[in-house]
Amino acid sequence: MKDVKERGNQSVVTEFIFLGFSNHPELQGLFFLIFLVVYLVTLLGNLLILTAIRINPVLHTPMYYFLSNLSFLDMCYTSTTVPIMLVNFFREKKTISYEGCLSQIFFLVTFSGSECVLLAAMAYDRFIAICYPLHYPVLMSKRVCAYLAGGFWLCGLVNSLTHTGLMVTLTLCGPNQISHFLCDIPLLLKLSCSDTSANEVALYVSSATIGLSPCLFTAVSYMLIISAILKIQSAQGRKKVFSTCASHLTVVVIYYGTGNFNYDQPSSGYSLDVDILVSVLFCIVTPMLNPIIYSLRNKEVKVALRKLYEGYILPSDSSVQISS
Repeated sequence: MKDVKERGNQSVVTEFIFLGFSNHPELQGLFFLIFLVVYLVTLLGNLLILTAIRINPVLHTPMYYFLSNLSFLDMCYTSTTVPIMLVNFFREKKTISYEGCLSQIFFLVTFSGSECVLLAAMAYDRFIAICYPLHYPVLMSKRVCAYLAGGFWLCGLVNSLTHTGLMVTLTLCGPNQISHFLCDIPLLLKLSCSDTSANEVALYVSSATIGLSPCLFTAVSYMLIISAILKIQSAQGRKKVFSTCASHLTVVVIYYGTGNFNYDQPSSGYSLDVDILVSVLFCIVTPMLNPIIYSLRNKEVKVALRKLYEGYILPSDSSVQISS
């Protein structure tokens, strides 16, 4: 397939070339090894969280129901970009088709948008649990949790369909080089030779509704949570209550911190290496950190993982010893 094809008097892009990591060709093998390990750790960590929640009845609560959704989202999100990036490390020409690029945008926007709203739903869950504990069984019933889950998945899907649909209407007439290792809406808008005003308006609207609003909701929720915790007389009681939301708060800070840095960089003054590093932190490292944070800071998750290890690993070890 050629990079461009003629349409009238214009050359229309049919294939894109990624320039990410092109500044260091001698490190391609090292990059491949690092990202392969990170990807496998991400999949294994989130899969362990999902399995532990699934088989342990103690974790069949709204908090861990949302955590299982977060783990699934992180696995999907990182799988949208990392596999093709790993393959491209062995290619002299790191390419992706036009259809493949749009598909990557669709799934990236779906999963990232859903995760933004999911983190807000998790903050709401902690707010109800700490500030209104007596009403928690009613306000966070299975039906409410199902509605919230359907809501954040629907928000991500509608947002993604809107942006992808608008991208299809654009004419991309070159150059066909993307200074990144993935396809993203702002990057493709720079390659368009048609009117992008509708796309830019959609970006602003989605930034406010899918990005800023959940972030503000989460911040307000934690302000109220912290206020309620400070009213607890016992220091041990305050520590115990805060521990129930410490993992989620850590994940929120990392997610929005790296996300804002990734999308709010100035248009000039940043090298390609810095831009790639920031995107790696947001798109690849953060999904790996989430299960680690919940494993280290959450006592119930640690107990569930220990039971999972003892139930599936130790018996096989014991049988080997007996048979020998």
